Amino acid sequence: METKIYDQKGSVNVVSEKQKIQQEETKAVNKQKRAEVRAVAKLVKKSNRILVSISSHRFPFDPFPDILNIEEGRITIINRHIFSSEVHSVDIKDISNIFINTVVFFSQLVIISKTFEENEIKIANLRTKEAVFARRIIEGLRIFENKQIDTSGYTVKELVAKLKELSTTEIVT
Repeated sequence: METKIYDQKGSVNVVSEKQKIQQEETKAVNKQKRAEVRAVAKLVKKSNRILVSISSHRFPFDPFPDILNIEEGRITIINRHIFSSEVHSVDIKDISNIFINTVVFFSQLVIISKTFEENEIKIANLRTKEAVFARRIIEGLRIFENKQIDTSGYTVKELVAKLKELSTTEIVT
């Protein structure tokens, strides 16, 4: 069966049902490709933004500081040694808990992961304020992840401000 389609000029185009179905399928495929391209662009933007980076401190100086990088989707901890380093990455969704152990001058941040065999990742010799700040940011990201809130629309500064605002619980130190 053929369908007559009148365009704005008044001319008639004859389109078969098969062509009409192919056109609709092509439109659907193009729409899905555009959605996938947007989704990939959001993921790339989200995965490459470091929100906070904190280094450890030792007395009198630390030639090989450990580094904690907090990104939107994961946390990366780099433990440096004299001739080597260890890199641990944990997705925000895989973090089950975060602890802060405080001593006189410094604190230790302990991240409990659901996925590692040794499920504790520790970064020691952080300033207490930095450890509390990192914990607040990570807890805020965990809440966003649990509620499935897309954070790719925020700038880094806006996102960090929202995360700080979200986790305003008083922590006794």
